[in-house]
Amino acid sequence: MGAKMPPCAPDIERAVLGALMLQRDLALDLHEFLKPEHFYDPNNQAVYQAITELILRNQAVDLLTVRQQLTDMELLEQVGGAPYLASLTGMVASGVHAVEHAKIVIQKYLQRELIRLCAEVQANAYDGQADVDDLIEEAEQRVFELHEFGAKKESESAELVLKRVMENIEKAKELDQGLSGLPTGFDNLDEMTQGWQKGDLIIIAARPSMGKTAFVLTMARNMALKHKASIAFFSLEMPNEQLLMRLLVAESKLDSKMVRAGKLRDDEWVRLSDAVNTLAGMRIRFDDTQALGIGELRSKARRLKSKYGVDLIIIDYLQLMTAPYNKQGNREQEVNKISNSLKALAKELDIPIVALAQMNRASESRTEKFKRPILSDLRESGAIEQDADIVAFIHRPEYYGIPTYNDGTSTAGMAELIIRKNRNGETGTLFLQFVPHLTQFNDIGDRKDHYQEAGEDTLDTPGAGGFATLQSKANTYTAPALGAGGISLSSLGNPNGAGHFPVSGEDDNPF
Repeated sequence: MGAKMPPCAPDIERAVLGALMLQRDLALDLHEFLKPEHFYDPNNQAVYQAITELILRNQAVDLLTVRQQLTDMELLEQVGGAPYLASLTGMVASGVHAVEHAKIVIQKYLQRELIRLCAEVQANAYDGQADVDDLIEEAEQRVFELHEFGAKKESESAELVLKRVMENIEKAKELDQGLSGLPTGFDNLDEMTQGWQKGDLIIIAARPSMGKTAFVLTMARNMALKHKASIAFFSLEMPNEQLLMRLLVAESKLDSKMVRAGKLRDDEWVRLSDAVNTLAGMRIRFDDTQALGIGELRSKARRLKSKYGVDLIIIDYLQLMTAPYNKQGNREQEVNKISNSLKALAKELDIPIVALAQMNRASESRTEKFKRPILSDLRESGAIEQDADIVAFIHRPEYYGIPTYNDGTSTAGMAELIIRKNRNGETGTLFLQFVPHLTQFNDIGDRKDHYQEAGEDTLDTPGAGGFATLQSKANTYTAPALGAGGISLSSLGNPNGAGHFPVSGEDDNPF
Protein backbone atom coordinates (compact mmCIF):
# COMPACT_ATOMS: atom_id res chain seq x y z
CA MET A 1 0.00 0.00 0.00
CA GLY A 2 1.20 3.51 -0.81
CA ALA A 3 1.68 6.24 1.77
CA LYS A 4 -1.50 7.96 2.86
CA MET A 5 -2.08 11.59 1.99
CA PRO A 6 -1.91 13.75 5.14
CA PRO A 7 -5.20 15.42 6.07
CA CYS A 8 -5.52 18.62 4.03
CA ALA A 9 -8.00 20.66 2.03
CA PRO A 10 -6.12 22.54 -0.76
CA ASP A 11 -9.24 23.95 -2.39
CA ILE A 12 -10.49 25.24 0.97
CA GLU A 13 -7.10 26.85 1.61
CA ARG A 14 -7.23 28.63 -1.74
CA ALA A 15 -10.82 29.76 -1.11
CA VAL A 16 -9.77 31.31 2.23
CA LEU A 17 -6.89 33.22 0.61
CA GLY A 18 -9.11 34.46 -2.20
CA ALA A 19 -11.72 35.71 0.27
CA LEU A 20 -9.08 37.55 2.31
CA MET A 21 -7.89 39.44 -0.75
CA LEU A 22 -11.48 40.46 -1.49
CA GLN A 23 -12.41 41.59 2.04
CA ARG A 24 -9.71 43.13 4.22
CA ASP A 25 -11.91 43.03 7.35
CA LEU A 26 -11.92 39.26 7.11
CA ALA A 27 -8.14 39.24 7.15
CA LEU A 28 -8.19 41.23 10.39
CA ASP A 29 -10.70 38.85 11.99
CA LEU A 30 -8.93 35.63 10.97
CA HIS A 31 -5.49 36.92 11.87
CA GLU A 32 -6.33 36.35 15.56
CA PHE A 33 -6.31 32.55 15.21
CA LEU A 34 -5.26 31.57 11.67
CA LYS A 35 -1.49 31.22 11.20
CA PRO A 36 0.68 30.52 8.11
CA GLU A 37 1.73 27.08 9.39
CA HIS A 38 -1.91 25.97 9.39
CA PHE A 39 -1.83 25.80 5.59
CA TYR A 40 -0.64 22.51 4.10
CA ASP A 41 0.42 23.80 0.68
CA PRO A 42 3.76 25.71 0.98
CA ASN A 43 2.59 28.17 -1.69
CA ASN A 44 -0.51 28.94 0.32
CA GLN A 45 1.63 29.35 3.43
CA ALA A 46 3.71 31.96 1.61
CA VAL A 47 0.65 33.87 0.38
CA TYR A 48 -0.87 33.98 3.86
CA GLN A 49 2.48 35.05 5.32
CA ALA A 50 2.41 38.01 2.93
CA ILE A 51 -1.13 38.85 4.04
CA THR A 52 -0.03 38.64 7.68
CA GLU A 53 2.86 41.08 7.03
CA LEU A 54 0.42 43.57 5.51
CA ILE A 55 -1.94 43.29 8.47
CA LEU A 56 0.88 43.85 10.95
CA ARG A 57 1.80 47.07 9.13
CA ASN A 58 -1.87 48.08 8.98
CA GLN A 59 -1.84 48.19 5.18
CA ALA A 60 -4.55 47.32 2.71
CA VAL A 61 -4.97 43.66 1.75
CA ASP A 62 -5.91 43.05 -1.90
CA LEU A 63 -4.56 41.38 -5.01
CA LEU A 64 -2.12 44.17 -5.80
CA THR A 65 -0.67 44.66 -2.31
CA VAL A 66 -0.27 40.92 -1.75
CA ARG A 67 1.55 40.58 -5.09
CA GLN A 68 3.88 43.43 -4.14
CA GLN A 69 4.54 41.95 -0.70
CA LEU A 70 5.41 38.57 -2.22
CA THR A 71 7.74 40.34 -4.64
CA ASP A 72 9.46 42.09 -1.73
CA MET A 73 9.79 38.73 0.00
CA GLU A 74 11.21 37.25 -3.22
CA LEU A 75 8.51 34.60 -3.21
CA LEU A 76 6.19 35.68 -6.02
CA GLU A 77 7.57 33.37 -8.67
CA GLN A 78 7.84 30.51 -6.19
CA VAL A 79 4.09 30.55 -5.47
CA GLY A 80 3.18 30.66 -9.17
CA GLY A 81 3.31 34.36 -9.95
CA ALA A 82 0.48 36.79 -10.58
CA PRO A 83 -1.67 34.14 -12.39
CA TYR A 84 -1.83 32.02 -9.22
CA LEU A 85 -2.96 35.00 -7.13
CA ALA A 86 -5.61 35.85 -9.71
CA SER A 87 -6.86 32.25 -9.62
CA LEU A 88 -7.33 32.55 -5.85
CA THR A 89 -9.63 35.56 -6.06
CA GLY A 90 -11.48 33.90 -8.92
CA MET A 91 -12.45 30.94 -6.71
CA VAL A 92 -14.90 32.90 -4.55
CA ALA A 93 -17.45 35.64 -5.09
CA SER A 94 -17.40 36.87 -1.50
CA GLY A 95 -16.04 36.01 1.95
CA VAL A 96 -19.35 34.88 3.40
CA HIS A 97 -18.02 31.37 4.21
CA ALA A 98 -14.43 32.36 4.97
CA VAL A 99 -14.64 31.81 8.75
CA GLU A 100 -16.06 28.30 8.36
CA HIS A 101 -13.48 27.52 5.71
CA ALA A 102 -10.69 28.76 8.01
CA LYS A 103 -11.93 26.42 10.75
CA ILE A 104 -11.59 23.50 8.34
CA VAL A 105 -8.01 24.55 7.53
CA ILE A 106 -7.19 24.59 11.25
CA GLN A 107 -8.88 21.22 11.86
CA LYS A 108 -6.77 19.64 9.13
CA TYR A 109 -3.66 21.18 10.66
CA LEU A 110 -4.51 19.73 14.08
CA GLN A 111 -5.03 16.30 12.52
CA ARG A 112 -1.62 16.48 10.87
CA GLU A 113 0.01 17.59 14.11
CA LEU A 114 -1.62 14.72 15.99
CA ILE A 115 -0.33 12.24 13.40
CA ARG A 116 3.16 13.74 13.64
CA LEU A 117 3.04 13.63 17.44
CA CYS A 118 1.97 9.98 17.45
CA ALA A 119 4.77 9.10 15.05
CA GLU A 120 7.34 10.80 17.31
CA VAL A 121 5.97 9.09 20.42
CA GLN A 122 6.07 5.74 18.64
CA ALA A 123 9.68 6.29 17.51
CA ASN A 124 10.74 7.31 21.03
CA ALA A 125 8.98 4.29 22.52
CA TYR A 126 10.79 1.93 20.12
CA ASP A 127 14.09 3.62 20.98
CA GLY A 128 13.95 2.29 24.52
CA GLN A 129 16.37 4.87 25.91
CA ALA A 130 13.92 7.35 27.41
CA ASP A 131 12.07 6.80 30.69
CA VAL A 132 8.50 5.60 30.07
CA ASP A 133 7.01 8.07 32.55
CA ASP A 134 8.83 10.91 30.78
CA LEU A 135 7.50 9.73 27.41
CA ILE A 136 3.93 9.60 28.69
CA GLU A 137 4.25 13.00 30.36
CA GLU A 138 5.68 14.62 27.22
CA ALA A 139 2.96 13.08 25.05
CA GLU A 140 0.27 14.24 27.46
CA GLN A 141 1.65 17.77 27.50
CA ARG A 142 1.79 18.05 23.72
CA VAL A 143 -1.71 16.61 23.25
CA PHE A 144 -2.91 19.03 25.91
CA GLU A 145 -1.35 21.94 24.00
CA LEU A 146 -3.11 20.82 20.81
CA HIS A 147 -6.40 20.63 22.69
CA GLU A 148 -5.94 24.10 24.17
CA PHE A 149 -5.33 25.50 20.69
CA GLY A 150 -8.41 23.81 19.25
CA ALA A 151 -10.62 24.94 22.15
CA LYS A 152 -10.26 28.67 21.46
CA LYS A 153 -13.56 30.53 21.16
CA GLU A 154 -14.65 33.49 19.09
CA SER A 155 -15.93 36.73 20.57
CA GLU A 156 -19.67 37.25 21.04
CA SER A 157 -21.89 40.29 20.85
CA ALA A 158 -23.33 41.80 24.03
CA GLU A 159 -26.84 41.19 22.65
CA LEU A 160 -26.25 37.45 22.29
CA VAL A 161 -24.73 37.09 25.77
CA LEU A 162 -27.51 39.18 27.36
CA LYS A 163 -30.09 36.90 25.79
CA ARG A 164 -28.54 33.90 27.55
CA VAL A 165 -28.29 35.83 30.82
CA MET A 166 -31.99 36.66 30.71
CA GLU A 167 -32.86 33.04 29.91
CA ASN A 168 -30.92 31.94 33.01
CA ILE A 169 -32.71 34.53 35.15
CA GLU A 170 -36.08 33.34 33.87
CA LYS A 171 -35.15 29.73 34.64
CA ALA A 172 -34.09 30.69 38.19
CA LYS A 173 -37.44 32.44 38.67
CA GLU A 174 -39.30 29.19 37.92
CA LEU A 175 -37.26 27.05 40.32
CA ASP A 176 -38.90 26.10 43.61
CA GLN A 177 -35.80 26.78 45.69
CA GLY A 178 -35.24 30.16 44.01
CA LEU A 179 -31.57 29.46 43.32
CA SER A 180 -29.73 30.16 40.10
CA GLY A 181 -27.24 27.32 40.68
CA LEU A 182 -27.12 23.76 41.99
CA PRO A 183 -28.38 23.47 45.61
CA THR A 184 -25.76 22.05 47.97
CA GLY A 185 -28.18 20.84 50.62
CA PHE A 186 -26.78 23.37 53.11
CA ASP A 187 -29.43 26.08 53.28
CA ASN A 188 -27.27 28.92 54.58
CA LEU A 189 -24.56 28.16 52.05
CA ASP A 190 -27.11 28.17 49.24
CA GLU A 191 -28.50 31.48 50.49
CA MET A 192 -25.04 33.04 50.34
CA THR A 193 -23.90 31.58 47.01
CA GLN A 194 -27.22 30.95 45.21
CA GLY A 195 -25.93 27.39 44.78
CA TRP A 196 -22.91 26.25 42.82
CA GLN A 197 -22.92 28.07 39.50
CA LYS A 198 -22.22 26.55 36.09
CA GLY A 199 -18.67 27.08 34.91
CA ASP A 200 -17.39 27.92 38.40
CA LEU A 201 -14.33 26.46 40.08
CA ILE A 202 -14.94 26.12 43.83
CA ILE A 203 -11.98 25.46 46.12
CA ILE A 204 -12.65 24.07 49.61
CA ALA A 205 -9.47 24.01 51.68
CA ALA A 206 -8.51 22.93 55.18
CA ARG A 207 -5.72 21.55 57.28
CA PRO A 208 -5.67 17.73 57.73
CA SER A 209 -8.35 16.30 60.05
CA MET A 210 -10.71 19.27 59.57
CA GLY A 211 -13.19 17.17 57.58
CA LYS A 212 -12.74 18.19 53.93
CA THR A 213 -13.73 14.81 52.57
CA ALA A 214 -16.57 14.44 55.06
CA PHE A 215 -17.96 17.81 54.00
CA VAL A 216 -18.02 17.09 50.26
CA LEU A 217 -19.38 13.58 50.86
CA THR A 218 -22.23 15.04 52.89
CA MET A 219 -22.77 17.64 50.18
CA ALA A 220 -22.74 15.01 47.42
CA ARG A 221 -25.23 12.89 49.33
CA ASN A 222 -27.54 15.89 49.85
CA MET A 223 -27.36 16.94 46.21
CA ALA A 224 -27.88 13.42 44.84
CA LEU A 225 -30.76 12.40 47.11
CA LYS A 226 -32.55 15.69 47.81
CA HIS A 227 -32.01 17.41 44.47
CA LYS A 228 -31.45 14.46 42.09
CA ALA A 229 -28.11 15.82 40.86
CA SER A 230 -25.74 13.65 38.86
CA ILE A 231 -22.24 13.81 40.35
CA ALA A 232 -18.75 12.54 39.50
CA PHE A 233 -16.52 12.07 42.55
CA PHE A 234 -12.78 11.69 41.88
CA SER A 235 -10.97 10.50 45.01
CA LEU A 236 -7.18 10.53 44.74
CA GLU A 237 -6.69 9.91 48.46
CA MET A 238 -9.24 7.31 49.59
CA PRO A 239 -10.50 4.15 47.82
CA ASN A 240 -14.14 4.01 46.76
CA GLU A 241 -14.97 1.42 49.42
CA GLN A 242 -13.88 3.75 52.23
CA LEU A 243 -15.96 6.60 50.82
CA LEU A 244 -19.08 4.45 50.62
CA MET A 245 -18.40 3.09 54.11
CA ARG A 246 -18.43 6.66 55.42
CA LEU A 247 -21.70 7.36 53.62
CA LEU A 248 -23.24 4.17 55.00
CA VAL A 249 -22.27 5.06 58.58
CA ALA A 250 -23.62 8.59 58.21
CA GLU A 251 -26.86 7.41 56.61
CA SER A 252 -27.55 4.61 59.07
CA LYS A 253 -26.42 6.62 62.14
CA LEU A 254 -24.62 3.52 63.40
CA ASP A 255 -21.29 3.39 65.21
CA SER A 256 -18.55 3.25 62.59
CA LYS A 257 -16.39 0.79 64.57
CA MET A 258 -19.28 -1.63 64.95
CA VAL A 259 -20.18 -1.35 61.27
CA ARG A 260 -16.60 -1.98 60.13
CA ALA A 261 -16.35 -4.99 62.47
CA GLY A 262 -19.77 -6.31 61.40
CA LYS A 263 -20.84 -6.51 65.06
CA LEU A 264 -24.43 -5.34 64.74
CA ARG A 265 -27.71 -6.32 66.35
CA ASP A 266 -30.58 -7.53 64.16
CA ASP A 267 -32.29 -4.14 64.23
CA GLU A 268 -28.99 -2.48 63.30
CA TRP A 269 -28.59 -4.78 60.30
CA VAL A 270 -32.03 -3.60 59.17
CA ARG A 271 -30.94 0.04 59.50
CA LEU A 272 -27.78 -0.71 57.55
CA SER A 273 -29.79 -2.44 54.82
CA ASP A 274 -32.15 0.52 54.60
CA ALA A 275 -29.15 2.84 54.27
CA VAL A 276 -27.77 0.72 51.44
CA ASN A 277 -31.08 0.87 49.58
CA THR A 278 -31.26 4.64 50.02
CA LEU A 279 -27.70 5.33 48.89
CA ALA A 280 -28.00 2.94 45.93
CA GLY A 281 -30.39 5.43 44.39
CA MET A 282 -27.75 8.16 44.26
CA ARG A 283 -26.55 9.23 40.81
CA ILE A 284 -22.90 9.42 41.86
CA ARG A 285 -20.01 7.92 39.90
CA PHE A 286 -16.90 7.23 42.01
CA ASP A 287 -13.37 7.08 40.58
CA ASP A 288 -10.39 6.40 42.86
CA THR A 289 -7.60 6.51 40.25
CA GLN A 290 -4.35 7.43 42.00
CA ALA A 291 -2.08 10.26 40.74
CA LEU A 292 -4.78 11.25 38.26
CA GLY A 293 -3.42 13.43 35.46
CA ILE A 294 -5.27 16.50 34.24
CA GLY A 295 -5.47 15.04 30.73
CA GLU A 296 -7.01 11.80 31.99
CA LEU A 297 -9.46 13.74 34.17
CA ARG A 298 -10.52 15.84 31.20
CA SER A 299 -11.17 12.77 29.06
CA LYS A 300 -13.12 11.02 31.82
CA ALA A 301 -15.12 14.15 32.62
CA ARG A 302 -16.18 14.57 29.01
CA ARG A 303 -17.36 10.96 28.82
CA LEU A 304 -19.24 11.27 32.12
CA LYS A 305 -20.89 14.47 30.96
CA SER A 306 -21.90 12.88 27.65
CA LYS A 307 -23.02 9.51 29.02
CA TYR A 308 -24.50 10.39 32.42
CA GLY A 309 -25.28 14.11 32.16
CA VAL A 310 -23.04 14.92 35.13
CA ASP A 311 -24.07 18.15 36.89
CA LEU A 312 -21.07 18.48 39.23
CA ILE A 313 -17.51 17.19 39.55
CA ILE A 314 -15.80 16.79 42.94
CA ILE A 315 -12.04 16.26 43.22
CA ASP A 316 -10.37 15.10 46.45
CA TYR A 317 -7.89 16.66 46.30
CA LEU A 318 -6.20 19.10 43.91
CA GLN A 319 -2.58 18.81 45.05
CA LEU A 320 -2.60 15.04 44.47
CA MET A 321 -3.23 15.54 40.76
CA THR A 322 -0.48 15.65 38.17
CA ALA A 323 0.02 17.75 35.06
CA PRO A 324 2.67 17.87 32.34
CA TYR A 325 5.14 20.64 33.03
CA ASN A 326 8.70 21.65 32.26
CA LYS A 327 11.14 19.44 34.16
CA GLN A 328 13.10 22.55 35.06
CA GLY A 329 10.01 24.05 36.62
CA ASN A 330 8.71 23.47 40.15
CA ARG A 331 5.70 21.99 41.89
CA GLU A 332 3.97 25.36 42.07
CA GLN A 333 4.05 25.63 38.27
CA GLU A 334 2.51 22.18 38.01
CA VAL A 335 -0.27 23.14 40.45
CA ASN A 336 -0.79 26.33 38.45
CA LYS A 337 -1.41 24.28 35.31
CA ILE A 338 -3.80 21.98 37.17
CA SER A 339 -5.74 24.95 38.53
CA ASN A 340 -5.90 26.66 35.14
CA SER A 341 -7.06 23.43 33.52
CA LEU A 342 -9.81 22.77 36.08
CA LYS A 343 -11.25 26.23 35.52
CA ALA A 344 -11.11 25.73 31.75
CA LEU A 345 -12.81 22.33 32.12
CA ALA A 346 -15.61 23.81 34.24
CA LYS A 347 -16.28 26.38 31.53
CA GLU A 348 -16.04 23.83 28.72
CA LEU A 349 -18.51 21.38 30.31
CA ASP A 350 -20.64 24.23 31.70
CA ILE A 351 -20.81 22.66 35.16
CA PRO A 352 -19.34 23.56 38.57
CA ILE A 353 -16.19 21.78 39.73
CA VAL A 354 -15.51 21.51 43.46
CA ALA A 355 -11.87 20.78 44.25
CA LEU A 356 -10.53 20.16 47.74
CA ALA A 357 -7.14 21.64 48.58
CA GLN A 358 -4.59 21.41 51.34
CA MET A 359 -3.52 24.40 53.43
CA ASN A 360 0.01 25.12 54.58
CA ARG A 361 0.91 25.29 58.29
CA ALA A 362 0.93 29.09 58.53
CA SER A 363 -2.44 29.26 60.31
CA GLU A 364 -1.28 26.88 63.04
CA SER A 365 1.81 28.94 63.81
CA ARG A 366 -0.12 32.19 64.34
CA THR A 367 -0.39 33.54 67.84
CA GLU A 368 -3.97 34.68 67.39
CA LYS A 369 -6.48 32.74 69.44
CA PHE A 370 -8.75 31.16 66.84
CA LYS A 371 -6.21 30.56 64.02
CA ARG A 372 -8.81 31.28 61.33
CA PRO A 373 -7.45 30.58 57.81
CA ILE A 374 -6.93 33.21 55.10
CA LEU A 375 -6.29 32.98 51.36
CA SER A 376 -2.51 33.02 51.68
CA ASP A 377 -2.76 29.78 53.72
CA LEU A 378 -3.47 27.82 50.54
CA ARG A 379 -0.57 25.54 49.69
CA GLU A 380 0.99 26.53 46.31
CA SER A 381 -1.71 29.18 46.33
CA GLY A 382 -0.85 31.55 43.49
CA ALA A 383 -2.97 30.25 40.62
CA ILE A 384 -5.53 28.47 42.83
CA GLU A 385 -6.47 31.77 44.42
CA GLN A 386 -6.71 33.50 41.03
CA ASP A 387 -8.54 30.79 39.08
CA ALA A 388 -11.14 29.93 41.71
CA ASP A 389 -14.52 31.65 41.67
CA ILE A 390 -15.11 30.67 45.30
CA VAL A 391 -12.52 29.84 47.96
CA ALA A 392 -13.85 28.49 51.26
CA PHE A 393 -12.06 27.11 54.30
CA ILE A 394 -13.29 24.50 56.78
CA HIS A 395 -12.25 25.43 60.30
CA ARG A 396 -12.92 23.79 63.67
CA PRO A 397 -11.59 25.70 66.72
CA GLU A 398 -12.32 22.64 68.86
CA TYR A 399 -9.46 20.84 67.08
CA TYR A 400 -7.01 23.41 68.46
CA GLY A 401 -8.23 22.97 72.02
CA ILE A 402 -10.26 26.20 72.07
CA PRO A 403 -13.26 25.42 74.31
CA THR A 404 -15.58 28.37 73.62
CA TYR A 405 -16.27 31.18 71.18
CA ASN A 406 -16.21 34.80 72.30
CA ASP A 407 -19.91 34.73 73.13
CA GLY A 408 -19.44 31.73 75.43
CA THR A 409 -20.82 29.13 73.00
CA SER A 410 -19.02 25.80 73.18
CA THR A 411 -16.92 24.92 70.13
CA ALA A 412 -17.65 21.21 70.65
CA GLY A 413 -19.20 19.78 67.48
CA MET A 414 -19.04 23.17 65.72
CA ALA A 415 -17.49 23.76 62.31
CA GLU A 416 -17.08 26.90 60.26
CA LEU A 417 -17.18 27.29 56.49
CA ILE A 418 -15.32 30.53 55.90
CA ILE A 419 -15.84 31.94 52.40
CA ARG A 420 -12.85 34.20 51.77
CA LYS A 421 -13.43 34.73 48.05
CA ASN A 422 -16.68 34.81 46.10
CA ARG A 423 -16.25 36.32 42.67
CA ASN A 424 -19.96 36.91 42.19
CA GLY A 425 -21.33 37.31 45.69
CA GLU A 426 -20.83 37.67 49.41
CA THR A 427 -18.03 36.49 51.61
CA GLY A 428 -18.60 35.43 55.19
CA THR A 429 -18.68 32.62 57.73
CA LEU A 430 -21.28 29.86 58.05
CA PHE A 431 -21.60 27.73 61.18
CA LEU A 432 -22.32 24.02 60.77
CA GLN A 433 -22.62 20.99 63.04
CA PHE A 434 -19.88 18.38 62.73
CA VAL A 435 -20.61 14.86 63.98
CA PRO A 436 -17.21 13.13 64.29
CA HIS A 437 -18.40 9.54 64.82
CA LEU A 438 -20.53 9.83 61.68
CA THR A 439 -18.03 12.04 59.78
CA GLN A 440 -21.00 14.16 58.77
CA PHE A 441 -21.80 17.86 58.53
CA ASN A 442 -25.29 19.23 59.18
CA ASP A 443 -27.05 22.57 58.98
CA ILE A 444 -27.88 24.09 62.37
CA GLY A 445 -30.67 26.45 63.30
CA ASP A 446 -28.27 28.66 65.23
CA ARG A 447 -27.42 31.61 62.99
CA LYS A 448 -25.65 33.71 65.57
CA ASP A 449 -22.27 35.30 65.06
CA HIS A 450 -20.25 33.58 67.76
CA TYR A 451 -17.39 36.05 67.31
CA GLN A 452 -19.60 39.02 68.18
CA GLU A 453 -18.12 39.69 71.65
CA ALA A 454 -15.07 41.99 71.85
CA GLY A 455 -11.71 40.29 71.74
CA GLU A 456 -9.23 38.76 69.38
CA ASP A 457 -10.70 37.66 66.03
CA THR A 458 -14.06 39.28 66.78
CA LEU A 459 -16.39 41.83 65.32
CA ASP A 460 -15.61 44.83 67.51
CA THR A 461 -17.17 48.22 68.03
CA PRO A 462 -17.84 50.52 65.05
CA GLY A 463 -14.66 52.03 63.66
CA ALA A 464 -13.92 54.99 61.44
CA GLY A 465 -16.11 55.29 58.36
CA GLY A 466 -19.04 53.40 59.86
CA PHE A 467 -17.37 49.97 59.79
CA ALA A 468 -16.71 47.38 62.45
CA THR A 469 -13.37 45.66 62.35
CA LEU A 470 -12.60 41.96 62.53
CA GLN A 471 -9.19 41.96 64.14
CA SER A 472 -6.40 39.44 63.95
CA LYS A 473 -2.65 39.81 64.15
CA ALA A 474 -2.34 38.52 60.61
CA ASN A 475 -5.07 40.53 58.91
CA THR A 476 -7.76 43.10 59.43
CA TYR A 477 -11.25 42.58 58.04
CA THR A 478 -14.11 45.02 57.81
CA ALA A 479 -17.84 44.59 57.96
CA PRO A 480 -20.69 47.10 57.73
CA ALA A 481 -21.62 48.48 61.14
CA LEU A 482 -24.50 50.56 62.42
CA GLY A 483 -24.87 53.62 60.26
CA ALA A 484 -23.23 52.04 57.20
CA GLY A 485 -26.15 51.62 54.83
CA GLY A 486 -28.54 51.08 57.73
CA ILE A 487 -26.98 47.73 58.71
CA SER A 488 -26.74 46.84 62.39
CA LEU A 489 -24.27 44.39 63.86
CA SER A 490 -27.05 42.89 65.94
CA SER A 491 -29.00 42.03 62.79
CA LEU A 492 -26.19 39.72 61.67
CA GLY A 493 -27.32 37.09 64.14
CA ASN A 494 -31.03 37.62 63.41
CA PRO A 495 -32.76 34.32 62.61
CA ASN A 496 -34.59 36.18 59.86
CA GLY A 497 -31.30 37.30 58.35
CA ALA A 498 -28.91 35.66 55.95
CA GLY A 499 -27.57 33.08 58.38
CA HIS A 500 -23.98 34.24 58.19
CA PHE A 501 -21.92 37.29 59.02
CA PRO A 502 -20.16 39.09 56.20
CA VAL A 503 -16.45 39.72 56.27
CA SER A 504 -14.45 41.44 53.59
CA GLY A 505 -11.03 42.87 53.16
CA GLU A 506 -7.74 42.73 51.41
CA ASP A 507 -7.25 38.98 51.73
CA ASP A 508 -10.70 38.01 50.48
CA ASN A 509 -11.02 40.37 47.55
CA PRO A 510 -13.34 38.52 45.13
CA PHE A 511 -11.54 39.88 42.08
